[in-house]
Amino acid sequence: MVRVQCQARGINDMRVLDVMSRLPRHLFISGKSRDIAYGDYPVAIGHEQTISQPYIVAYMTQALELKGSERVLEIGTGSGYQTAVLAELADTVYTMEVVSSLSIQAKRLLSAFGYRNIHFMQGNGIAGWPGEAPFDRIIVTAAAKVVPQALKAQLADNSRMVIPVGDYRDVQELRTVRKIGREFLVEDTIGCRFVPLVDNN
Repeated sequence: MVRVQCQARGINDMRVLDVMSRLPRHLFISGKSRDIAYGDYPVAIGHEQTISQPYIVAYMTQALELKGSERVLEIGTGSGYQTAVLAELADTVYTMEVVSSLSIQAKRLLSAFGYRNIHFMQGNGIAGWPGEAPFDRIIVTAAAKVVPQALKAQLADNSRMVIPVGDYRDVQELRTVRKIGREFLVEDTIGCRFVPLVDNN
């Protein structure tokens, strides 16, 4: 998975590759779908949600440019796989999930793995986590129509966000947003497909 799907496509952050080579991805997927856990595609995890394909997980994580000291906000805990990757590479992870049962399941699994640097919240992530802001990094694992202003406002100085933007029924663009002072530098990187970011506001 790591060699063919990630390294061969340009993922060269050795910390990301090391974590993904050690993390048992199949344990984040239940039932018969475990048999395809390491395939080059997203896998359904119930509630109309998915675990992203390995390459996308690696690409988004590499794009965050984590050094180990960061406070990271993740919007969309899902199965907890991306959360675990982040927890290995950053200081603290704050993760939000709109589906209560997924949040509970992920918390139980990640606690069993021994992670103590993850904070969980069940709720709508489009407004972020104001009480813990600002964040050094933000990663969104669902497609927004536009980059939410609330998330931009929760970025610290010299920080970055990775987020898919576009209509969930079509190909989206994976966008990086860097905050430097009061300026936001936005770059579209690769095409992607994510479930829609829920907006209950």
